[in-house]
Amino acid sequence: MTLKHFLSGAILAAGLTGASFSAQSEELAVATFAGGCFWCVEKDFEHVKGVKSAVSGYTGGMLQNPTYRDHGKHVEAVRITYDPAVVSYDQLLNIFWRSVDPTDGGGQFCDRGHSYTTAIFANNEDQLKKAEASKTALDAAGTLKSPIVTPVRTATHWTDAEDYHQDYYKKNPVRYFLYRKGCGRDARIQELWGDEAHAGIDKTK
Repeated sequence: MTLKHFLSGAILAAGLTGASFSAQSEELAVATFAGGCFWCVEKDFEHVKGVKSAVSGYTGGMLQNPTYRDHGKHVEAVRITYDPAVVSYDQLLNIFWRSVDPTDGGGQFCDRGHSYTTAIFANNEDQLKKAEASKTALDAAGTLKSPIVTPVRTATHWTDAEDYHQDYYKKNPVRYFLYRKGCGRDARIQELWGDEAHAGIDKTK
């Protein structure tokens, strides 16, 4: 049992929220990233200028309506609605890379297993090309000592996580703080990225 599973067990699971993605307005766009614990990814991206919302959920697997108890063949991910006039997809990619450990193929930080692995889920052909180019450029730059193993995938069926997972860092600030610190997320990101760690994220909030 991971630290996150232990903390989740302290909260009663709510019913499944909307399982399908509704159309966004023409002015907004959607990006989908998996970066380990979706509590942390959601919190990070909700502190990026131009991001309107971040929703935790499950994707990348075969079940139509996975839940937290049976999402092992899916990955925890976050669907980010943003204003392209304020922050571009390329900028979001840059922020994503520097908020995770893309060299770890077995999970993220203290959370191990497939459901905690990283991935970029492209919602259209343009995102697919930009994500692949971003990954190639980062690997070629040699910024990290190990190869990047984060896959770039085409977005598939999405299911919102249960209500108690949404905005977990706001609803349960003490548990969230203890989890994030205990899991070593920020320490590892700082070790990997140095001054580039969490670039674009307002860490004062």
